[in-house]
Amino acid sequence: MNTQDIVAKLWNLCHVLRDDGITYHEYVTELTYLLFLKMMKETSQESMLPKGYRWDDLVKLDGVDQLAFYRALLVHLGNEGSGRVQAVFHDANTALRQPKNLARIVTDIDKLDWYSAREEGLGDLYEGLLERNASEKKSGAGQYFTPRPLIECMVNCLKPQAGEIVQDPAAGTGGFLVQADRYIKAQTDDLFDLPQKLQDFQRRQAFVGVELVPDTHRLLLMNAMLHGIDSDLVLGDTLSPQGAGLPKADVVLTNPPFGTKRGGGKPTRDDFTFVTGNKQLAFLQHIYRTLKPGGRAAVVLPDNVLFEEGTGTRIRADLMEKCHLHTILRLPTGIFYAQGVKTNVLFFTRGKTDDGNTKQVWVYDLRANMPAFGKRTPLTHAHFVEFEKCYGKKPDGTSKRTDQGEEGRFRCFTREQIAKRGDNLDINWLKDEDAGNHEELPGPEEIAAMIRERLQTAMEEMDALTAILEGGEISE
Repeated sequence: MNTQDIVAKLWNLCHVLRDDGITYHEYVTELTYLLFLKMMKETSQESMLPKGYRWDDLVKLDGVDQLAFYRALLVHLGNEGSGRVQAVFHDANTALRQPKNLARIVTDIDKLDWYSAREEGLGDLYEGLLERNASEKKSGAGQYFTPRPLIECMVNCLKPQAGEIVQDPAAGTGGFLVQADRYIKAQTDDLFDLPQKLQDFQRRQAFVGVELVPDTHRLLLMNAMLHGIDSDLVLGDTLSPQGAGLPKADVVLTNPPFGTKRGGGKPTRDDFTFVTGNKQLAFLQHIYRTLKPGGRAAVVLPDNVLFEEGTGTRIRADLMEKCHLHTILRLPTGIFYAQGVKTNVLFFTRGKTDDGNTKQVWVYDLRANMPAFGKRTPLTHAHFVEFEKCYGKKPDGTSKRTDQGEEGRFRCFTREQIAKRGDNLDINWLKDEDAGNHEELPGPEEIAAMIRERLQTAMEEMDALTAILEGGEISE
């Protein structure tokens, strides 16, 4: 039995929980509690749990007693557990109401082939569950899950190194941090090539993550733990003063959440130069501010960040002054489960000084004449191989590159050319051969997302205009 088989078996249990009115997302959270207890036993780490609150204590009960004990266990571990245990069970409660449903899940988890699961890697098993949850549109979890082939590509380009601080200010379930850790371990024989001090740094300090949503933060902690990452992963808001206190990073890898800040409000940080309610633009400011000189970043951003006028234009200009924005990867549509928005990856390096760092920007179009990705045509790492080749071996984007001309996917644009476009980075040159085919028109979700994006931009402009009229001009 391989990881995929075990994930399928675990996922099938969700049908049991539907009888208790539990959603897909609640199911993964519920499963996280139970898997945590079971995995502690399977990995001989039960000493982290107080006696009397372990897997076997739950298994030996049944009926109403078992459900009552399970509820008490969640509260106890959230209040009395130590370190990571208390964080995973913080404010935990169960949505299960029927004792027979808890009994069924406990029994089925107990019957799984855990020897094979350990051999395959418990972290990969959990990642499989998260991916399955994200692929279910009803769960709404897609916004917390960046496609893993894309993450692998971004990490391959930036090449995080042992000893570097790697930050994800919108960590979700931890995909970027886990992949960066996996990349470093592959370069260092699972860290054994490193001196002990550096090994300890990699396990406890190298990775910095912040997640706003409590349930998603719980999944992040579990995912990190199963991959051997023991860094401090914070439950909080990067766009609050909490974000200003994060340690400076050598590498930032992230996919900030889509949309505007809750309730249309603005970030509560007072250290941003440009005030905006657009979350991606606010995160972009955080990212280039948090980078050390020479630090590298790769960030997933929707199209509107490339062309939004007003504050958007000023933030892009500031980015190109302070950083070397060397590469933009235009992503295919349909690769994000929950949204139909069009997205890009911006790669940049913080300059040693704050002036004139961007001389030219390379754009790779992976959108035109690409298949419609989805369940029938899954996105794989093979789709990024050609881009990685064009990107080159140097992680700061300074490898020698070749402009492929108007017929190619990879082109270079000077800073002067971009300035003439009003610092608009929404650059296209390839004709999409399917554009005239009505059968290939965007789906309703994508059209709705495009309309939402345009309305959001319009509202931003209205807010900015209102601020000016009220004498509260947005500061430089």
